[in-house]
Amino acid sequence: MVLLLRFPMDEELKQLTKSIQGSKFSFTHKAWYLPYSEENLKLIHTVFETKAIIDSSLLKKEIVLLIATQHKIAEFKLWLASKRYSENTIKTYVDSIRIFFKFYPDKPAEQITNADIIRFNNEYILAKKYSASFQNQIVNAIKLFFKTVENYKIDVDLIHRPRREKLLPNVLSKEDVKNILNAPTNIKHKAMLSLIYACGLRRSELIHLKPNDVDSKRKLLIIRQSKGKKDRITPISDKIIELLRIYYRSYRPKTWLFEGQQANEQYSGTSLQKVLKQSLIKARIKKPVTLHWLRHSYATHLLESGTDLRYIQELLGHNSSKTTEIYTHVSTKNIQNIKSPFDDL
Repeated sequence: MVLLLRFPMDEELKQLTKSIQGSKFSFTHKAWYLPYSEENLKLIHTVFETKAIIDSSLLKKEIVLLIATQHKIAEFKLWLASKRYSENTIKTYVDSIRIFFKFYPDKPAEQITNADIIRFNNEYILAKKYSASFQNQIVNAIKLFFKTVENYKIDVDLIHRPRREKLLPNVLSKEDVKNILNAPTNIKHKAMLSLIYACGLRRSELIHLKPNDVDSKRKLLIIRQSKGKKDRITPISDKIIELLRIYYRSYRPKTWLFEGQQANEQYSGTSLQKVLKQSLIKARIKKPVTLHWLRHSYATHLLESGTDLRYIQELLGHNSSKTTEIYTHVSTKNIQNIKSPFDDL
């Protein structure tokens, strides 16, 4: 909760407000604000006592409004948990809803209309030049929130997502992949990066693997409860199995296949990204490569080697074939066979 201070443009009042520790200016609401507390409330009366008339008649109403909104957000969080959304998704949706209601601090959820959402998109998302993916994330959260909150002034079906950007996945050549995977001298680092590429894993999927998820006899890797809470399997070659055996004999992980500095501690995603960064430096690759580039490269290289798109969809854990079809746009298998008319000149 915050205390909102509004007054006509006055340099003396502005300087007095700035003198209060923790005060900040909101360009969205054209007002100053600071954290709500009894101490800050008394401080405001003290600072402005002889300089301005303080109208706090709406104070209790605004506090009740904020509490009511927070209560609905808390209910929304419980609803998401009951539907077994992942912790990351719950956090993302709840944070998104909080951002939305910070834009409308004096408006209860029941009075929000479709026009308010359009205004939010224009005056907050677009004005701050946030990405379409960020906008889509907030729109998803808003739609889901208002499906759980009774509001006769809003039509959830009329809340539109932004037009999807048609971006091609970033793909590395096999030579670049080889150089990246050969760069680490630490066997754990080498095993982690190699497994991401060898099985097309997401970062979260790798760090959630357990030793028993590697079925060396059947030459399969079991990926449990990945995106969309789905289990899937993917083949692993003798080459990657041997690399994992060397790693296992050296580190003897207990709970997680890849553990941090302490036993039974899950390896962090941030540390894994740093491992990749060091490998890029050693391999002298200056592209802004991320761990997901290895997954994209795995899918594209499979396609170029003749693997059916339906199998690639299963291996990646995609719900829709349309998601997997994007790799056909970056595969060079057929494009390289096209002869440019320039060569005939």
